[in-house]
Amino acid sequence: MAESNFKTTVLSSLLWKGMQTGAVYGIQLIVQILLARLLLPSDYGIIALIIVFITISQCFVNSGLNTALIQKKEIDDTDTSSVFYISLLIAAVFYTILFLTAPAISAFYNEPLIIPVLRVLGLTLFFGAINSIQNAVIARNFQFKKLFGCSLLSTSASGVIGISMAFLGYGVWALAGQQLSAIIASCIVMGFVVKWRPKLLFSIKKVKGLFSFGWKLLVSGMIDIVYNNLSVLIVGKAFSTTMLGYYSKGNEYPNYIANGLNGTIQAVMLPAYAKHQDDKYTVKQIMRRALKTSSFVVFPAMAMLAAAAEPLVTLLLTDKWLMCVPFLQIFCCVYALWPIHTVNLQAINGIGRSDVFLKLEIVKKIIGVTILIITIPIGIYAIAIGMIFTGVIGTFINAYPNKKLLDYSFLQQWKDLMPALLISLIMAGVVYSVLFLELSDIMSLLIQIPLGILVYFGLARLFKLESFTYITDTLKEYLPKKNKSN
Repeated sequence: MAESNFKTTVLSSLLWKGMQTGAVYGIQLIVQILLARLLLPSDYGIIALIIVFITISQCFVNSGLNTALIQKKEIDDTDTSSVFYISLLIAAVFYTILFLTAPAISAFYNEPLIIPVLRVLGLTLFFGAINSIQNAVIARNFQFKKLFGCSLLSTSASGVIGISMAFLGYGVWALAGQQLSAIIASCIVMGFVVKWRPKLLFSIKKVKGLFSFGWKLLVSGMIDIVYNNLSVLIVGKAFSTTMLGYYSKGNEYPNYIANGLNGTIQAVMLPAYAKHQDDKYTVKQIMRRALKTSSFVVFPAMAMLAAAAEPLVTLLLTDKWLMCVPFLQIFCCVYALWPIHTVNLQAINGIGRSDVFLKLEIVKKIIGVTILIITIPIGIYAIAIGMIFTGVIGTFINAYPNKKLLDYSFLQQWKDLMPALLISLIMAGVVYSVLFLELSDIMSLLIQIPLGILVYFGLARLFKLESFTYITDTLKEYLPKKNKSN
């Protein structure tokens, strides 16, 4: 693929992935707001506990093989079919484990509803196995346009189901129904648009080849998932499902926004890195662009959300969720660091160094667990604040190998993202100052949001931030071409 064509492909993929993510996350955000108004914090606490066990099991089902399919230079039907059958087998094993251990988990947390809900939601493992391969096929071919309609339909359908069940008084089952229907709908819709079907082909040699790369990602993913959800398990046991509901809801919205913005860029970057994995200079340039662009959009989003958290929660979720505000603000700080984490890790995976990825995860999690153990006796807010310290330390650790691998040091990386960080902090200060006017919640937001946007982009233009110039120039260059081609 010629360089100009490759750039056009990446930009097109970013556009469609961005549209898909924006539409899907927008719908999900509306759905979650409506569900939060209809349900209780304790409902979210129960589902948060269950999701931990589902997510851990899903990590084994994927086994890093879906990422290996994206990273591998060439794949064929034997590769995808072999991964499909192995994934289904692992899904069956872990569903059986979840089914049998559900009573023990329920007894440990003293929540009877965990048994039936966990057994039903465990079915997502089978559909997740199918969906991961569908997504891998799309990602390695940069066919993100196809995801747009699929995601829109599946998210809308599952949202209607979840809201309807909540309105009818099904409580925690509304959240379970929404999640299960989302993955089922996604598999069905993508089955019509993705030109991939499993065939009666299987090669243990192919699986071993993919697993040689994927097992390190499996272990890394497992360490990451267990660590990230360890606080959920601890909060659910040491405090209550209601407090866990506040904790989880405070994490939810920053996660949605950061993952939506940063995830859009990184989903396209992994196959981009893989395409140029033998050209370290090009990988570094792609990495720098990804870091600058993602930090330019994630920093202000997190800053705005943290500054306007209180009127936003009161207006959208009602007063019953006010206790989640401090958690929301803390997690905004945690997720603001995502660009530097994901850019470094995606680049390491993209050049095939999953061994380095695994070592980094082990070191970070040892530090993270140590901080978690220190903060547990202090209280639930200390646990959340400890995650900020863990995230800051993690930025050093994730960036360290790329000094040698790609000649892109930690100091260079922070130099690239510092302009966006500084003007985001200034914008956050201006937005937060509006609260001192003691206006109504809706009036505060009507002033805060436009003012924040105006201040941020005004400063970006005033100081001629390179990311701002790049994005605007790219849009001017690309959009006319897109219109002509249509």
